[in-house]
Amino acid sequence: MKVDVLLGLQWGDEGKGKIVDVLTPKYDVIARFQGGPNAGHTLEFNNIKHVLHTIPSGIFREKAVNVIGNGVVIDPGVLEKELKALDNLNVDYSDTLFVSKKAHLILPTHCLLDAASELAKGKDKIGSTLRGIGPTYMDKTGRNGLRVGDVLSSDFKQKYEKLKNKHLELLARYEMPLDDLKEREKRWLAGIEKIRSLKLIDSEHYLNEQIKKEKRILAEGAQGSLLDIDFGSYPFVTSSNTVCAGACTGLGVAPNRIGEVYGIFKAYCTRVGSGPFPTELFDEDGKILAKQGNEFGATTGRPRRCGWLDIPALKYACAINGVTQLIMMKADVLSFVDKIKVCTHYKIGDQVIDYMPYEVNDAEIEPVYDELKVWDEDLTGITDYDEVPASLKDYVNYIEEMIEIPIKIVSVGPDRTQTLVRG
Repeated sequence: MKVDVLLGLQWGDEGKGKIVDVLTPKYDVIARFQGGPNAGHTLEFNNIKHVLHTIPSGIFREKAVNVIGNGVVIDPGVLEKELKALDNLNVDYSDTLFVSKKAHLILPTHCLLDAASELAKGKDKIGSTLRGIGPTYMDKTGRNGLRVGDVLSSDFKQKYEKLKNKHLELLARYEMPLDDLKEREKRWLAGIEKIRSLKLIDSEHYLNEQIKKEKRILAEGAQGSLLDIDFGSYPFVTSSNTVCAGACTGLGVAPNRIGEVYGIFKAYCTRVGSGPFPTELFDEDGKILAKQGNEFGATTGRPRRCGWLDIPALKYACAINGVTQLIMMKADVLSFVDKIKVCTHYKIGDQVIDYMPYEVNDAEIEPVYDELKVWDEDLTGITDYDEVPASLKDYVNYIEEMIEIPIKIVSVGPDRTQTLVRG
């Protein structure tokens, strides 16, 4: 049995949470493989909106097991808050939520270091969510980090104090105020107690045993491929591998165990924070996309930058991930614009290219556009793909021809029912 992977192909916020929720009935196990509470996976059903930051998006399906993998970094306080929200909805996760002992813990001082580092960069800041993600991964690679398994050891407090004191020395150099550290610690320690009550496992062993038992596993990514630490628009990236290969290292799954790779993209593009965005719009169309798409970060609330679909970037993301199936989100938002443009090439000086170059951060890129016919029908009530407007079908066919990968699902609204499967 293979492990299928679902990930975003743009700069995050593609709608991964909804699609995991939609696909979960086909799977026995949903496993998050990287990132931390900088993720915000939004799900809507029964007229209720849910935002998950750490917990896999299959948690609302009773029969699915949800695994937080070793590649994830966990803020105990944030996790406890998420679990309280599930408690309020009477979601029983006692036997369906597992946490890898090898996942790293975000300390309160990691968050303060994140804020201090971003402040020190001034105008060169990268747009961090200030959730302590980067400093935690730095401690992980520097072999200083605390892991979930450490909460079970008798000397956990000493380990925590040692790492905290190291951070305090660094914060002193930044002259970072520590006024709220005690309150942060209080929430964090309460979260640690909650973690101790969960099912803590050797996740790589568990998942490989499930593969042997021929259980269906879906690996859930966070952020987007263009934010990958190696292949994204560095340094305006996250601190983990958001691409398909990250599922192998973030779960302990061998490369030859990977099956289908679902790549999710919006019918247009968005980005939060700093960094290059070749097709970004600053006109009325950009405002319409932002308003109709409700483009505000699920985690930070920050407004998202909006622009037209970028084919060179999408082809690049599909290539490095080995995408086998595409899923297009937010087709309904394009019902409100007067025209639809799609970037097919980049013009850099006298050169015209159809791929994302190393120089994307610094080069003056002029997008080369095709213009397609718009549809103005309301798509949100459509339940069958055969019923969508001809111009939307043309748009889907156009993208398929450009990318050479089939689009299997088209989303026409945030609810799990507003999902059209193509034959």
